[in-house]
Amino acid sequence: MEVILLERVAKLGQMGEVVRVKDGYARNFLLPNGKALRATKANREHFVAQRAQLEARNLEAKKEAAAVGDKLNGQSFVIIRQAGEMGQLYGSVAARDIAEIVTNGGFSVGKQQIVLHVPIKTIGLHNVTVHLHPEVDVKVVVNVARSPEEAERQARGEEVLAREETNLDDLGLEVGAALADAQGEDL
Repeated sequence: MEVILLERVAKLGQMGEVVRVKDGYARNFLLPNGKALRATKANREHFVAQRAQLEARNLEAKKEAAAVGDKLNGQSFVIIRQAGEMGQLYGSVAARDIAEIVTNGGFSVGKQQIVLHVPIKTIGLHNVTVHLHPEVDVKVVVNVARSPEEAERQARGEEVLAREETNLDDLGLEVGAALADAQGEDL
């Protein structure tokens, strides 16, 4: 199906381009979300007549997104979750959770604007992309921790997962000594 793009769509094209897409993509995503029109003769004429207004609206939306992006870029948000000793979360942090914490921080963000390909399943500092506009993306830092104190330590750059390393050579000597003692008792 051929469609006329009403805004920039990533990996597809710029506003005003006529592109060929799969029917399902057009019917289920582009057309219902107002990102495109079917490329009929009437729609082409309508687009040409409305192009200046659409470009002005898009430019205004981009300016607003850029202003919000300047304030949001680089912000850090703390999410407290339960986790095991090795830092593995008992649940996960999804886009919905990040959108909620960013919104509570004073920015209006929906879960569909959070670019998170897989849920966060470990404690630590995670860089997350927020898609504010087709041409404006910003990065935020999500600090996932077990407690507020741990979040502060992570923010300072401290390692919160102290792993005890066992020296296998020492372990082998201890086992060897125990075996020698056991053999000496049997004689």
